[in-house]
Amino acid sequence: MQDQLSHYENKLRWEIDSWDLNESRRNGQNVVVIDARGAAAYDAEHIPGAVSLPHREMNEASTAGFDRDALYVTYCDGIGCNASTKGALNMTRLGFTVKELIGGLDWWKRDNYPTEKGEASPTIGCAC
Repeated sequence: MQDQLSHYENKLRWEIDSWDLNESRRNGQNVVVIDARGAAAYDAEHIPGAVSLPHREMNEASTAGFDRDALYVTYCDGIGCNASTKGALNMTRLGFTVKELIGGLDWWKRDNYPTEKGEASPTIGCAC
């Protein structure tokens, strides 16, 4: 039973859903949302205020000016993409406090939260 309790406690420590993320931002908490997909996917559509930082580009130099006191939330397209997991892993290795957005951009939109759109292309995919 303890293993199961630990599992669920850890999920809540390391994952966040759309509602909780939106509430955190609405309440003025120090949260930075990172789109861990490729830049083309970010340009096509992203969560408002999100920073485009593809997981492959996360390193000490690219995060040098980041606030060490913030909570970083990484996301990608959705449950079929693991760029958010790779991003969360990379940011954690760099010493940041990180959670992964469950369901990514797909579930963000399903929960009727706004997005910002650029030039959409049906062939972009997540560009991860």
